Amino acid sequence: MAAPAFVDCYGDVAERLAPEHLALVPGVEVIPGAATGEDELIGRMQGRLHVLAYMAYMSGRVLRACPELRTIAYLSTGLATHGDLDEAARLGIRFEGVKGYGDRAVAEHAILLALAALRRLAEMDRRVRAGAWGLMRGEEFAGRTFGLIGLGGIGAETARLAHALGARTIGWSRSGGAGGAPVELMAAERVLAEADILSLHLALTPDTAGWLDAGRIAAMKRGAILVNTARGGLVDEAALLVALASGQVGHAALDVLANEPMPAGHPLAALDCVTLTPHSAWLTTAATDRLLAAGFTLLARHVARG
Repeated sequence: MAAPAFVDCYGDVAERLAPEHLALVPGVEVIPGAATGEDELIGRMQGRLHVLAYMAYMSGRVLRACPELRTIAYLSTGLATHGDLDEAARLGIRFEGVKGYGDRAVAEHAILLALAALRRLAEMDRRVRAGAWGLMRGEEFAGRTFGLIGLGGIGAETARLAHALGARTIGWSRSGGAGGAPVELMAAERVLAEADILSLHLALTPDTAGWLDAGRIAAMKRGAILVNTARGGLVDEAALLVALASGQVGHAALDVLANEPMPAGHPLAALDCVTLTPHSAWLTTAATDRLLAAGFTLLARHVARG
């Protein structure tokens, strides 16, 4: 039986991979680079009981082609976007991600996006670079009502930061809990109606896909800022574009989109009332180190189970 393997080590995780990570799984094989397609990925995984993956998509075809496979340890939390979870369950493959590694990083980025929207930071930067020079009025964070949809680890950490900066923090979670964060819990409809800044922190599942649709956007406080550092699929982008044009949504600050990378000519890119970052909220040096340590620890646990 082939040794456990890290099947697609590249990019930022490759740069931070260290001997102490490898020591957690003696004999682990590290395969550099992204697989060029499903056939190459299958070749990297066949004959193995346990693998660690970074970005490789585990389709049903890939899973079925690896009958010995028992576990996939994945360097992510949002597993629904990284593989066919139903097929993995049917085949008896444990498909597990790591949690908590990026809570602080993503929370800081969510607050950063909210502040950038309030102070029109990206718009100011574009204008100054284009040779314009004129005062531009922004708004302050303190005293705003910061609404959170989802209060898992990232949502709770975002709430703590928002509260520390002087915002009133309100929120809704599917579990009904606030994760120990200083949040006034209420119905989602009330959060939409009262939030000056609405920050999304839901996992993307069949139940949450398109959660922020035209109806819920219409229920938002007029002119509110939308922050999304979770998954692009939570938002109906066509409805968001209409809302931005009408002023129903005052600004959209987005780290994630429904289709990534952003297609050329995407209408969101042309709007001053939109701030965009490239799905990098989680990506800090400290978070990457935590991610690798947690991922190899998870892989080691699965290997120990046999």
